[in-house]
Amino acid sequence: MRHRTFSSAGLILAPMLALALAGCGGIPSNRSMESVHQPVVERADYTLDLTTGGGNGSGLAYGEQGRLSGWFEAMGLKYGDRVYVDDPAANPATRGAVEAVASRYGIFLSDQTPQSAGYVAPGTARVFITRFKATVAGCPDWSANSDANPTNGLSTNFGCATNANVAAMVANPEDLIHGSRDTGITVVTTSNKAIDAYRNAPTTGQGSAISQTGTKGN
Repeated sequence: MRHRTFSSAGLILAPMLALALAGCGGIPSNRSMESVHQPVVERADYTLDLTTGGGNGSGLAYGEQGRLSGWFEAMGLKYGDRVYVDDPAANPATRGAVEAVASRYGIFLSDQTPQSAGYVAPGTARVFITRFKATVAGCPDWSANSDANPTNGLSTNFGCATNANVAAMVANPEDLIHGSRDTGITVVTTSNKAIDAYRNAPTTGQGSAISQTGTKGN
């Protein structure tokens, strides 16, 4: 009969080596103060071709405004979206008809026209919706889960919560690329008008109501 003998030193060394190798895995390596998980902004263009030349002077054929309105509704047109019109005839009535529908959603037509994907046939106008979406990929990230941190690196999950929430909550994701452009309207001034209306109004116990405010004349 053969007898196997085991060294006590080997029995102790094996678990120690396993623990040492486990500790070496997933050590943070980002020594900067910037998160590696940054919001990524993607752009998508959606198009709809409409028949022009309405006899009633609307610029669009009969029923096309209704079809456009249904498309806007299906696309969930919202703040941050951009709407363009590519009309080979450059008819102001066509642009006005599209703008009338877009204004119901609080959207103004953009002056610049993106490069059309394909040929726009005569007698038609192409309407674009340009939409931006911000996402943060790879979050949460707990790949570096070692207690050892000899290089004093940041956690791989650093910035995930903040940047993911910014990407989800920003009203216009395009602002993450180059900031918000000046529209000529001072937001602080117009918002303070509504606040001052409440501050200056008599108490409701006196039977007074808040006066109406607006941005006309600013």
